[in-house]
Amino acid sequence: MGTLQRRNRLAGHLREHASMYIFHTVLLVMGVIFGAVIVNSLSATQKQDLFYFINEFFVQMKNGEIVSAKEVFSHTLAYNSKFIGIIWLLGISMIGLPIILVMLFLKGMVVGFTVGFLVQQMGLSGFLLSVAAVLPQNFIALPVYIFVVVAAVAFSLQMIKKLFVKRFYQPFVPMLLRYILVYGAANLLLCAAAVIEGYLTPLLMRAVLSLFHH
Repeated sequence: MGTLQRRNRLAGHLREHASMYIFHTVLLVMGVIFGAVIVNSLSATQKQDLFYFINEFFVQMKNGEIVSAKEVFSHTLAYNSKFIGIIWLLGISMIGLPIILVMLFLKGMVVGFTVGFLVQQMGLSGFLLSVAAVLPQNFIALPVYIFVVVAAVAFSLQMIKKLFVKRFYQPFVPMLLRYILVYGAANLLLCAAAVIEGYLTPLLMRAVLSLFHH
């Protein structure tokens, strides 16, 4: 019964905020496209320098000289948790709405730049490396970011209505508790993304490097 209720609640949430999910997904995709396009604006020297560092990293990874999976897990979880934590706090502040949108766009831009650069510099091997390095953890992380952004924007708009629209009445404490639960649930999902990045992604990257990177 509890599982059915949760499913119904989730379905209701998705229906209620469908337009927000579409808008923020499009914003993220635009960020990815913009990031990929930016690669072309780099000078030949900048590309050469950046590729040198990336190539050194790949060599170290292939030789097993990089940081441990546990360290990658801890760093990734801490970074992701701080990132959504800032978004969560900006949602409470109400004046942080534009910053939330910029942060989501920038997150997409970083992903797009990474994939675009690897593909441009390394062709097919770069594409496979980007799939191995970027896709597995972001398959979970990016939807979580969108979920938190939508929750932050929705909470902020509810707070604005509460302050300025006298007809709008919604108890603050239950509203805040639901918003806190969103942050907790998002962190649990980001734990799974960090496990993938720490333990699975390096294995996939080594497999691709063993095929192409000599």
